[in-house]
This record gives sequence, structure tokens and C-alpha cells, in this order.
Amino acid sequence: MEVIPVIDLKAGEVVHARRGLRDSYRPIETRLSASSEPAAVVAGLLQLAPFRRLYVADLDAIAGLGSHDAALATLSALFPQIELWVDNGANNAVTAEAWLASGRGCLVIGSESQTDAALLQRVSGNPRTVLSLDFRGDAFQGPLAILYDPSLWPGRVIVMTLGRVGTGAGPDLDRVASIQRCSAGRSVYAAGGVRTASDLQSLDAIGSAGALIASALHEGTITSDDIAHVVQPDGRTICAKR
Repeated sequence: MEVIPVIDLKAGEVVHARRGLRDSYRPIETRLSASSEPAAVVAGLLQLAPFRRLYVADLDAIAGLGSHDAALATLSALFPQIELWVDNGANNAVTAEAWLASGRGCLVIGSESQTDAALLQRVSGNPRTVLSLDFRGDAFQGPLAILYDPSLWPGRVIVMTLGRVGTGAGPDLDRVASIQRCSAGRSVYAAGGVRTASDLQSLDAIGSAGALIASALHEGTITSDDIAHVVQPDGRTICAKR
């Protein structure tokens, strides 16, 4: 079980994501950092644990309003020990392959940004590709061909329940378990609603490879001690036994 912290970037700042309602996101206020500047927030997160990966949602790029490429380059230079997982709304082979060739980290292909399965057919074999299966309520966001054909999926898959992001509603265990059962051995990560170490243990019990977390880290409902007791430095669970 791995804990992967999340930052959402909008207009140069880290914002507080809630329910996937991006127009309402505001700069984050967190006990971990005195500002919402990306490098300061990441430094604060690293005070909690030596995280190996960081998920970054470039909301401006997803919305077609520019990008945070300069901020990402700064993060890579300041924190070279962290592998970045970046969702920048990539939806075609030209931009996706150019980004992968740049070596900036792993590219997250968000299903909500796709109009068909062509991009996944082209790049899913690349080991630096991650798929995010995006849901709002019970509705899958994106072409159903992506959801119903696991052969298109790369080796790592995120189950993103947008309506639970930032709400403390708890992870969607049933959906994560369903995707896990049909994943054919792929690593499946949960995103949205994770609140406590107990949630991490529940996800581990159904075979989840890890969880993407933001609010619980900033609010302190998952602490350094929780992380230290739930995961080893290599990401394996050590205390999630029932």
C-alpha cells in the first residue's frame, strides 16, 4: 500500500479541490505551508513522510487555459527524489508522446479528457503511462470503450471518484474492488474521499496498490505516524491486518 500526495494547480497556485467543481477551487490553506506556492506546499508534504511519488493535476492544462510546465520543472529540480504523476489533459498522441519523451515523470491519461480510445491504444504500453478512470457519481467520465476494455489499460490505474474529492466521504470501496477484480493484475489506486488510516487499511484489504490523498494530509486526519505505521519505505503495508 502506497500513499501518494496530491496537488491541484490553478493559476500558479495549489488549490483546494472539492467534489471536482473546479470553477470554485480556491488557493489552499494548510497547516503544512505558509503559502499556496507549489514548492512550499510540496516541501510541507515531505515533512510528513519521504513520499516517492506526487500526483499533480494541472487544471489549467486540463481546461485548455495554458499549463504549469514551468512550475513542474521547478518541482522536478527541487525534489528530484519524487516521481511526478501529471494529469495535464493529454488527449492526443502528438502531445502525449512529446511529454513522455521529455522525461518529466509519468503521464496520467484522464478518461474524462478522451474522446475515444486511440491515445490509450498508442501509449498504454509505455511504462510511464498511468490511466485515471474518472467517475462522477455512478457516471463514467469518458468513452465507455476505455472502461470496458481492460486490455487498453496500462500497468497502473487510478479509480478517481470526483464527487468524493475533498469531502471526507470515504473512498468508494465497491468501485475500487470492482476495477481491481477485472484489472488482470494491474496496480489499482484509489482517489477521492480517503480520510483516515482505517480507510487505507480497508483499501489494502481489497487489494488496492495505494491511495491518492490531499485533504486528509492537510487537515491532519492522516498523520506522519499513520503513514509510518501503514506503509514501509518501499510502499508495502505493514499493519493493515484485520
